Amino acid sequence: QVQLVESGGGLVQAGDSLRLSCAVSARTFETYDMAWFRRAPGKDREFVASITWSAGRTYYADSVKGRFTISRDNAKNTVYLQMNALKPEDTAVYYCAHQSILKRGYENWGQGTQVAVSS
Repeated sequence: QVQLVESGGGLVQAGDSLRLSCAVSARTFETYDMAWFRRAPGKDREFVASITWSAGRTYYADSVKGRFTISRDNAKNTVYLQMNALKPEDTAVYYCAHQSILKRGYENWGQGTQVAVSS
């Protein structure tokens, strides 16, 4: 069972920055990609960003492109989400997710970390 532990959420003001971290227990060669999703109050979960583990290819939702950056540290088995120029609409619980090399979708999820942005 792959375990993911997120950290780094908090309460900030609009325009501030935060960095989320997600430590994953899977061995790196078992990982195809990692992603961040978020769920805002009263809304469905939405994709935020993803990164392939070997090549480091990144993908972003249009709503965060140019403000958020996803990265990974293979040695630490950790993925990061640097969030700049935060907006109140970024308020949500953020989850990291793991997809194995079997590419069966994101089967493992973290517990979530709350990000709240005040105006």
